[in-house]
Amino acid sequence: MNTHASTLGVPTPRLAGSRTSPLGIALFIALLVAGLSFSIYSLHADVTGAGPVATTWLPYLLLGVALLIALGFEFVNGFHDTANAVATVIYTNSMPANVAVVWSGCFNFLGVLLSGGAVAFGIISLLPVELILQVGSKSGFAMVFALLIAAIIWNLGTWWLGLPASSSHTMIGSILGVGVANALMHGRDGTSGVDWTQAAKVGWSLLLSPLVGFFCAAFLLMLLRRLVRDRALYAAPRGDMPPPWYIRLLLILTCTGVSFAHGSNDGQKGMGLIVLILVGTVPMAYALNRALPAEQVTQFVAVSQVTQQALARQAAPLPLPAADIARTTLTTYIRTHKLTPAVVPALATLAGDIGRAVREHGSLAHVPAEAVANVRNDMYLASEAMRRIDKEPALTFDDDTRVGLEAFKRQLDDATKFIPLWVKVAVAIALGLGTMVGWKRIVVTVGEKIGKSHLTYAQGAAAETVAMLTIGAADVYGLPVSTTHVLSSGVAGTMAANRAGLRMATVRNLALAWVLTLPAAVLLSGCLYWLFSHLF
Repeated sequence: MNTHASTLGVPTPRLAGSRTSPLGIALFIALLVAGLSFSIYSLHADVTGAGPVATTWLPYLLLGVALLIALGFEFVNGFHDTANAVATVIYTNSMPANVAVVWSGCFNFLGVLLSGGAVAFGIISLLPVELILQVGSKSGFAMVFALLIAAIIWNLGTWWLGLPASSSHTMIGSILGVGVANALMHGRDGTSGVDWTQAAKVGWSLLLSPLVGFFCAAFLLMLLRRLVRDRALYAAPRGDMPPPWYIRLLLILTCTGVSFAHGSNDGQKGMGLIVLILVGTVPMAYALNRALPAEQVTQFVAVSQVTQQALARQAAPLPLPAADIARTTLTTYIRTHKLTPAVVPALATLAGDIGRAVREHGSLAHVPAEAVANVRNDMYLASEAMRRIDKEPALTFDDDTRVGLEAFKRQLDDATKFIPLWVKVAVAIALGLGTMVGWKRIVVTVGEKIGKSHLTYAQGAAAETVAMLTIGAADVYGLPVSTTHVLSSGVAGTMAANRAGLRMATVRNLALAWVLTLPAAVLLSGCLYWLFSHLF
């Protein structure tokens, strides 16, 4: 029993004695070996199936290093963020510590496997467009290494101090730091290196989610008090006694939901960056979705032609520019967000070029190596430009044109925004195993140091339910939110509603971590990007 437990007057779980069993160690090693074997086999099969993609060993070395760093970020994310999901079931004696950690790791795994890609590609859209288009260049690798290493360093530092800082917050800050540094290094205003519209959207989700956690958890606890009169629900655990079965079931269900939602939301951040790494190192295998069936080519070409004609009518009487000028125009538009009369005709040119390229090669799988990067970049530029044009109040399209643009954008996204199964498996294992390794520091903070009294069953259930629903909703809308902030603020909200009192030192440290994470990650990743750009 620790010192803090005695101040509460209620025994807390024996975390210090929760040793990993030999069976657990064997399971850990077996999962690691199985996951690595499957990922390596799938990567090798994809690369060899696409044909020769490199004449030197350097791209493969960079690929290996970048993948290790990306999976390292997810591993750290696992024991940094997911520890929040198990804190309530451990501190209410609903599950033994080791069982809870393994349980949470398994549902993190499932959450990653069953996730979509909205969050992953929403994160990528924050990156500078010129670095995305040149992800295989030295600047592209400097970007990936800088933002991942900066996120890992900050996450490890806050974990060591036992602070539940947000991995999502850290990753966003790292991306913004790279964008600002890239703009300054090219003689532009630092603010021009960031998509502030998308950054504001993500920022609001990160800002509001802790407030949602605090007030909704507090409200839910007060609602429970009015509707459910069972006193056992509002009592602290006695010794090692588990709660009544229905309370225990509720707490396990909410822990499961938070773990699954965390895997589905947070796991996508690493997946998006891994896809960028693959595109930069082995573009022949991963720049375009080679799994798309050839029979879709006719439809793809037809939709691209209809789109070009509709945009050309919209642009009249302006002529359609050459392809190189069109690419430059759209790149500038995506970077500056300044709509000019040249944007629509440039998009029409690119839509026609994309359709002709796909028609000439018969399918995405048959696009030759020397053309893959250009075709993908054209698709990315067209998709991003259409996403922004759709929100321009100065442009109005008729219903048929708007429906055609949406159909063409879906086809472009299907061709470029995909996540291979083995990437999901690798990230799922890294996140799940991370959960099983370094969970104790954050669990102690959430379970013991936020409130002045021991966590009750109702408080744990309220905080976990709000966290589960908030993260799940954010995943549906493609918004990255912080499991850490939502759950820890939810616990604080229940303590406030219960009039149990908050430990202001812990709350102050949590707030300080929340405030410092963004600028610290921006500064750290910006400096690392400058350093790596000169080293590569």
